[in-house]
Amino acid sequence: MGVTLDLSHAANLPRATRTAAKPNLSGLTRAELATALVAAQVVRPEKAKMRATQLWRWIHHYGVTDFAQMTDVAKEMRASLAEAFTLARPEIVERQVSKDGTRKWLIRTAPGIEVEAVYIPDVGRAGALCVSSQVGCTLNCTFCHTGTQALVRNLTAAEIVAQVQVARDDLGEWPSPKEDRRLSNIVFMGMGEPLYNLDSVAGAIDIIADNEGIAISRRRITVSTSGVVPELQPLGERTQAMLAISLHATNDPLREQLVPLNKKYPLAELMAGVRAYPGLSNAKRVTFEYVMLKGVNDSPAEAKALVQLLKGIPAKINLIPFNPWPGSPYECSDWGTIEAFAAILNRGGYASPIRTPRGRDILAACGQLKSESEKVRASVRRKAERAPAAPEA
Repeated sequence: MGVTLDLSHAANLPRATRTAAKPNLSGLTRAELATALVAAQVVRPEKAKMRATQLWRWIHHYGVTDFAQMTDVAKEMRASLAEAFTLARPEIVERQVSKDGTRKWLIRTAPGIEVEAVYIPDVGRAGALCVSSQVGCTLNCTFCHTGTQALVRNLTAAEIVAQVQVARDDLGEWPSPKEDRRLSNIVFMGMGEPLYNLDSVAGAIDIIADNEGIAISRRRITVSTSGVVPELQPLGERTQAMLAISLHATNDPLREQLVPLNKKYPLAELMAGVRAYPGLSNAKRVTFEYVMLKGVNDSPAEAKALVQLLKGIPAKINLIPFNPWPGSPYECSDWGTIEAFAAILNRGGYASPIRTPRGRDILAACGQLKSESEKVRASVRRKAERAPAAPEA
């Protein structure tokens, strides 16, 4: 299926701006969709649930972006829907493909609001989409490029779902495949701290996991947090998603340097919250993410301390080679050091896969995402870079 990336213009305004006045049905939950149809007087209240189910399949199973494609909806109703609502995708400012097949999209969801989403092939059952939950971030983790961008705002559930829709457009995965799908997993590991935007994250997961639409199982949706402890239980209860903890250190002094949030929620409190996560079991293990920083957190002593810290928690540990970014203060641990670290964890009883860096050449790897929403627009910047230099006087 083709994708229209160059969104049309009218009166010199981007399509996203022109359609902003119309509610976009593609980001609403089932209940919100039914309510919107009644509020717009498109359907009668007694028919709202049935019509919402009908539209839901067109939007989330077939991926349509035009009401005219809804062939089992009466022509008059399609016209009323088009007058009151939109199904438009956000603007894709830039699309990059890495030499390893990783894809990254810079997506403008509203004027001044740009986020990055990354598709990584051969992860999970088939391929994983890393989605963002905020524009920018407040956590200031020192190893993370996103942390150098100030928070602009939380994303809405619709803006999170739109990242999935854009990826599936590009991958040609409409209607929703039951088998042999290329996008099989969703990871909330992009820009932002998901638990500082739990309402939108939970709403997006409800849409993504619905089995009559996109139909990605909640067991294949992972939410990564730096440790917002009070929101761990609500996350588990509301979403039933898999949990990942951005850990990176085994003691409070070092973690406070790497992950400043640790000053508010220290390790003892974080570990207690993890142990109480709803549904935690050997069949639903927590993932601990540990970025390997040369000479900082990669010693054998740190590996042994990590085994002790996680003792009794059903878990696996993802070891992440540090992905450099412009101006980063750290280096990646040597490969032999990482392997020795993993061996200690394995002997301690924990699976500890070493994550193969993906998309480094397009700054799409873990910790490298950063939009330019608060700066010069990426499209303008790149046009300037491509322009020939002015001749010297």
